[in-house]
Amino acid sequence: MPDVTTPLDPKRWKALIFIALAQLMVVLDATIVNIALPSAQADLGISDGNRQWVITAYALAFGGLLLFGGRVSDLWGRKRAFVIGLIGFAAASALGGAAVNTGMLLGARALQGVFGALLAPAALSLLAVLFTEGKERAKAFGIFGAIAGAGGGVGLILGGLFTEYLNWRWTFFVNIPFAVVAAAGAIAVIREPAGSRNPSKLDVPGVILATLGLVSLVYGFTRAESDGWTAGSTLGFFAAAVVLLFAFVIVEKKVKAPLLPLRVLTDRNRAGVYVSLGLAAIAMFGLFLFLTYYLQVVRGYSPVKTGLAFLPMIATMITGSTQIGARLMNRVPARLLMGPGFLLAAVGMVLLTQIDLDTSYAAVVLPGLMLMGLGMGTAFMPAMSLSTYGVQARDAGVASAMVNTSQQVGGAIGTALLNTIAASATTDYFKSHMKSAGDPKLLTFQSMVHGYSTAVWWAVGILGLSALVAAVFVNAGQQGGGAPAGSGDGENAENSVPVMAH
Repeated sequence: MPDVTTPLDPKRWKALIFIALAQLMVVLDATIVNIALPSAQADLGISDGNRQWVITAYALAFGGLLLFGGRVSDLWGRKRAFVIGLIGFAAASALGGAAVNTGMLLGARALQGVFGALLAPAALSLLAVLFTEGKERAKAFGIFGAIAGAGGGVGLILGGLFTEYLNWRWTFFVNIPFAVVAAAGAIAVIREPAGSRNPSKLDVPGVILATLGLVSLVYGFTRAESDGWTAGSTLGFFAAAVVLLFAFVIVEKKVKAPLLPLRVLTDRNRAGVYVSLGLAAIAMFGLFLFLTYYLQVVRGYSPVKTGLAFLPMIATMITGSTQIGARLMNRVPARLLMGPGFLLAAVGMVLLTQIDLDTSYAAVVLPGLMLMGLGMGTAFMPAMSLSTYGVQARDAGVASAMVNTSQQVGGAIGTALLNTIAASATTDYFKSHMKSAGDPKLLTFQSMVHGYSTAVWWAVGILGLSALVAAVFVNAGQQGGGAPAGSGDGENAENSVPVMAH
């Protein structure tokens, strides 16, 4: 096989700073608006019915267009897609911060999702093609994984600070300096390796089917949360998603230049990573939501105190990613980091099922969060690296997009699924204890905590399933050289960038 290894870019570590900064901006934006939402709702007169759309508009655009964004970054060039995504995201954020009515805010959130769908896969695929040596790749993905995992917690902290001491609009405006610095840095230092683009024509039918299918799936879960799982609208969107995504697979098998080459999915390691990360996102997104409401509504924490309560989780997540995952990735198979990591996070969640009206933060919540952070950091780092490990350079963008798609769709599913479970458990508890209750307000809080605890138990089970998927499907050896076992790139493997070996 000819040696097609590309020389290492001398500015790759400087490039990592700006790639990581952009990733932080995208990830924290998923949570920073949550804490500010009540203030924005009151200020703009957003109805309770339209309130969810501040979150959903972003999720629909982002989740639905990720594959398209990944393919565009392969076609245009990842640096160009990265910079355009940053500039567009900053402009959409400025529009959101300046919003004077509901429509303007919702439109800005949808635009953020559109440009985020271009930016996120471009960032991860740039990392994949810039860092091609084993130890360096482990360190780079360790930093990137820590930021991806901790960004949601950072968003909660910044959201609390801005809402309490400044104004909800700053949860949008804060993205502008992030984007400007990252774009300027990218223009100055990022040099995309030659020959890594995919010049094939865009698969328009694939784009339409994938986008509509993913939007239908995400929107179906959103309707399930508000209308119920058996409502006609909910079932209709789920049915549409199945039909559209099935048609998408058929189209991808037949076209010459597919939006999502099936070789990306048929590799058992990448498929295992996508499924396990999606399941983990279902568990984690729901838990963030419940814990935020528990601390603010039940325990009476301020937005800032709530954000600070998540700091230990961020610290242990960074530790797990950079000190455990990155150090061991080249020494042990990925499944031996992913499986135990997800199980350790599940143990942390088990502790959080013990919450009640006067639970000690130091005795229960703190150790639960720290175990979750350590476990997720350890698991996420090798998973994100393996998602683009051994992939053809021309497919790096779409393979990266699949990581974000699995997490975004998983997060939407988790929020709707676990919210529905919590609401049902809360109602049942309230009804069964109503006759014997002395204080209705106390019973309301007890019912809420019971609902949260029930939903967290479901999250524990889902995270256990994620660990099982990682253990069964991911069979790659340590990421220190050679193509992973079970590589699905077949006869085209000789055209791939050998992302580990020199």
